[in-house]
Formats: sequence, C-alpha cells, structure tokens
Amino acid sequence: MSNISKSESYAAAGVDITAGYKAVELMKKHIARTKNEGCLDDVGGFGGCFGLNLAGISEPVLVSGTDGCGTKVKMAILMDKHDTIGIDAVAMCVNDIICCGAKPLFFLDYIACGKNIPEKIAAIVSGVAEGCVQSGAALIGGETAEHPGMMPTEEYDLAGFAVGVVDKKKILDNTRMSVGDVVIALASSGVHSNGFSLCRKVFDIDNNPDNLYVPCDSLGGKSIAETLLTPTRIYVKSILALLEKVDVKGISHITGGGFYENIPRAIPKGLTAKIDKSAVKVLPIFDLIAKTGNIPERDMFNTYNMGVGMSVIVPANEVETALEILKANGEDAYVIGEIISGDEGVVLG
Repeated sequence: MSNISKSESYAAAGVDITAGYKAVELMKKHIARTKNEGCLDDVGGFGGCFGLNLAGISEPVLVSGTDGCGTKVKMAILMDKHDTIGIDAVAMCVNDIICCGAKPLFFLDYIACGKNIPEKIAAIVSGVAEGCVQSGAALIGGETAEHPGMMPTEEYDLAGFAVGVVDKKKILDNTRMSVGDVVIALASSGVHSNGFSLCRKVFDIDNNPDNLYVPCDSLGGKSIAETLLTPTRIYVKSILALLEKVDVKGISHITGGGFYENIPRAIPKGLTAKIDKSAVKVLPIFDLIAKTGNIPERDMFNTYNMGVGMSVIVPANEVETALEILKANGEDAYVIGEIISGDEGVVLG
C-alpha cells in the first residue's frame, strides 16, 4: 500500500483512509497466527488466495457459511472490550459448516464502523484471528469500511464468511438416522451470540447499563456484562476428531431459535428427537434471564441454547466411544435424549 495515498477532502467528509492503512499494519501480526498450508499471499491484495489440498478427497465439496454477532456487538461497545467479539463471528460460521462434516479452510471478515480507530479495529481482528486458530481456518482477507453519518462514531458491526471442504461421500445427510439413536449435548460457554435483543430488554441494558457491572453471586462472582460477553465456543476440532471414529448421523448448532428450531434441522421426516429437559445442564445465566424477565420456559428453549451449544446424534452402541472422544478434546459432553418415531422434529419433556 502506498504511503503517499492521502485525501484531505475525504478526511473532511469523515473518512480517514490513512487510518485504514494503520489498522492493516496493526492487524498483520494477528493474521499471521492463522496461516496454514493453503495460504498463498499476504494481506493487502484485492483478493485472498488459498491453495486447496485435495489429497485423500475423491469428490470435494465446498461448504460455505456467513453470519454476524447480532446485537452482542452492543455488549462489546458498552464494555469497551473488543478483542473477543471476533471469536463469535468466526464461531457462528465455522460451527455451522462443521454440521455438514466440512473442515474449515479459510475465513474473511467485514467490519463496518462509524470511525476507523486503528487500535480498536486491530483488537477486533485479534479476536477473529483467535477464532480462526481455534477452528484451524486461515484468515486470508477482509474489509474495514468507515461509514460516517450512517453509524455513530463509537459503533461498529462485524460479520464473516467461512469456506470449508468435505468429501461428498462424507457429507452428513441424516438419511441413516433411525429410532434408538442417541442425542449427545456439547456444553456451551454461555449465551453465545443469539438472543441478545431479549437480553437487552430483560436487563434494561440500553437505559441502565451500570446494572450490568455489579458482580452476581449466581454467576460465580462475574457481572452480567462479563458473562454475556463470554465468546461462543468453537467445536470444530472436537467434531472433526469425532467424525474420524464414530458414525455421526446428525449435528445441530444450537443458535437463534434454540432447541425447537435447530435440533429438527438435523432430523429426517418421520423421526423426532425426544429431549429430557432434566438432563440439560442449564447455565446460571439462563436461569437469571428467565427469572429477571419472567420468560416462560418454552420461550427460553426457543430462544437460547440453554447450555447446549451443539448436539450430535450417534448410534446407541457408539455412545460411550463418542463421549470419550469429545471429553478427550475438552468438551463437556453428555446424553440428553434419543430418536423416536414422530413428525414433531423435537419434543422436550
């Protein structure tokens, strides 16, 4: 990038292009952490290049996913803590594509901001880089756009895009699922990145943000703000290890819509996941949300992950092996239900 590129007129209109160059320089050290064998060039070109290694893959299928962090970004802005929200952006994409059995290859981010403050942008990208490291994806490019007049100076939004690859014969398509298969839960790290509009309403975040910073005994001494900002857990490496050894028949990423929307997405017609609510390890933050906002239980399970970030469905005779593999890879994994006949998709009881 040329150091002579500077426009006083553009700066007077609210866009400082030199701030963008500084942000790129500051983020390069974070991006370097994510490099893998597919990376072909450095940041700063017009497109991110990635060399696809297809060794051992007979019929490669690319799987893509894109998402953002929703109004969780508001929490990062309120707390003036910007180095973890990027993990959420990566997680929301890679946790989706792993549900197909696809290994993430690379990630690109997009940051829109009211004003480009290089240090803040670099902090955001540091979180993106951490998410990429956790998932094994390379951060091969991105974009930062300054939007004066459209966004307040201190605000920004963050979204991302991931691409993975899977052998066509290994795509999880749920056609082999049958009555008696078992549903295993993988514990979440917290609220993850969904339901924050309801969180903001319940805790009156927009009008009384100071209430967020008081330590809560029910949250182990953490504040509501700190608990809500906990990054989304990334399950990629654990699931990849599981797929190598176990006949996984379906995977659900529990995001917006909770149990009722996401679990049925992995279930074929004619079958239903019967979930034992008493088996679900509900995290304290969800109890606090329900109590504070007087939220009905069904609405909670239809909005939040309730402590289950991902569910996997395996044959009954492979449950113990699956649990051993998941726990060996750092997951709190446990059985929450089974597959039965029916067209409901999911029933909680």
